[in-house]
Amino acid sequence: MKNLLGIGSRIKHDQLGLGVVTNITSKLYWVTFIENGLETIDINSDFEVIEAVEDEVDSVSFYEVEKTLRNLLKQYSDISEVVPIADKWRGGSITLNPADPNLANKEIPIDNFFHKIVMVRDRIRVMEQKINASKNLDDQEKIDLQQYITRIYGSLTTFNVLFKNSTQNFKGEGKSK
Repeated sequence: MKNLLGIGSRIKHDQLGLGVVTNITSKLYWVTFIENGLETIDINSDFEVIEAVEDEVDSVSFYEVEKTLRNLLKQYSDISEVVPIADKWRGGSITLNPADPNLANKEIPIDNFFHKIVMVRDRIRVMEQKINASKNLDDQEKIDLQQYITRIYGSLTTFNVLFKNSTQNFKGEGKSK
């Protein structure tokens, strides 16, 4: 039998990737994974222990572990943030149906589609930062380009239904200026 891991232990799971143990029950580890967010795994399941922390009575709070995990992700990865898909869509698919009945439908795993949307959003944010930091653009040019970026975000608000957390949604110009 494996030694019980403490909160803050780092693991690598074959299907879920890298993660940090954030809570423990008698049968489960609650693990926050870099790419898959918070998941529960059986204590006896197969995974690689990267760094074990002894199980102590005086444990760290979930907030502290999450904060540490976010800092580690920012420091050692190019992933900007963990963006979970809404539970109702997880594992689902999107089917594209062409108007021509002679053509086949195309089915896409919704998790892949969602990942691409998040990557678009992250790249728009980087572009926005580069525009704002540019020394070659004057203030009016920056404002003009910023308006285009805001409109891009507005066009992407259709996909907000996929996000688990509304704080991570796309936001456009809104009704008032």
